Amino acid sequence: MIKKVVFSFLFFTTLSIFGQKEKINSYKYLIVPDKFEFLKSTDQYQTSSLTKFLLKKKGFNVFLSNENLPQELIKNRCLALIATVIDNSNMFTFKSKIEIKDCNGNILYASKIGKSKEKNYKKGHHESIRRAFDTMGDLEYNYKPNKVVVSNAEIVKNEITKPIKKVIPDVKEITLIKENVPVKKNIISKEVSELNTNLETLYAQAKENGYQLVNTTPSIVFQILKTKVKHVFIIKDKNGILYKDANSWTAEYYKNNTLVVKKYNIKF
Repeated sequence: MIKKVVFSFLFFTTLSIFGQKEKINSYKYLIVPDKFEFLKSTDQYQTSSLTKFLLKKKGFNVFLSNENLPQELIKNRCLALIATVIDNSNMFTFKSKIEIKDCNGNILYASKIGKSKEKNYKKGHHESIRRAFDTMGDLEYNYKPNKVVVSNAEIVKNEITKPIKKVIPDVKEITLIKENVPVKKNIISKEVSELNTNLETLYAQAKENGYQLVNTTPSIVFQILKTKVKHVFIIKDKNGILYKDANSWTAEYYKNNTLVVKKYNIKF
């Protein structure tokens, strides 16, 4: 009986790991934050540059978050995974772990902890990150496009631009097409106009009584609380609100007695 339980556990664990790795292969890009949370400045000790360099060896198309990104990635950040370094160092040992997350902050892969006894900060961080990377031998990246990470705009366009193979035989069919085509064109124009604004995209993670909104770094931009009004939230710890405005979301709050108004794309 024990053997069966152990076998079942190992079997389903293997399936889960395989599924996560296959999901990683469906992402076209990988973004490394230009500044990790445990550091004080951009690319301090060249930690972000080193992480980018190492992950390129796996075949990923890697960008630092402050680099010029491809237009399709600017329009849809969910085409990219996020690779971050987690620091668990103490007074005597540098300890690093590399985590790969999707655009919603879900961890799809994590290395084992790499350690270093170096006393120099740069050498210690580099050695621990390299050793964490060395434990990622089981991760093999091979990009395989998947409809799951295609933007809604692309799906709408694909549906609308399917060619009509049939020659229109009579006036009745022409009338029907005249009625339907403008509706579809409107759908495209709304998507295009929304994408052309290049609004910053935030991703909602459910919390008690509301959500936390994170960017691709990933770091928390706002914490919002639910109200009784649909599509209206209170911005926690700020004198302001967040509300839906057409196809985007608008945050209004006061900073140093000045009203700040900013629009976002938010994926719930």
